[in-house]
Amino acid sequence: MKLTHLLFAAALAACSPAPSPAPEATRQTETAQTPGAPGVAIEFMAPSGNIGCIYTPPGGTAVYQTADGRAELKCDRSEPEYVRVVLPETGPARIEPTDERGCCSGETIEYGQSWSEGAFTCNVSEAGMTCTNRGRHGFTLSRSRADVN
Repeated sequence: MKLTHLLFAAALAACSPAPSPAPEATRQTETAQTPGAPGVAIEFMAPSGNIGCIYTPPGGTAVYQTADGRAELKCDRSEPEYVRVVLPETGPARIEPTDERGCCSGETIEYGQSWSEGAFTCNVSEAGMTCTNRGRHGFTLSRSRADVN
């Protein structure tokens, strides 16, 4: 009879869920993961709906990391021709070929307003969107032009 009870107790223990950690242990794990946690991209667009941008913070996001690990601003113009401009945190902007055709979403920045995050500032006017980094490199996008520097 004792052997039966021991076998039953062993079987029951094997099927039972593992005890959950104490709340303090859980907090320590969450705290340890927070510093390396991925950032969040920010999307915004011009009122025309023709120009949209995605800001990637330093260190990237859960789905995208920049080539140098620094922040980056990518802006797309959908018409008359699709154009993507990439502005790194440091250095000049460049036009980047892409087969993607996703534009535009996020917060609408009204004409006469600006958007700023980290090293980047973008000014929106009826003439287009002009964005710069701290090194004063940047670009202007409008229906009629895509200028980088």
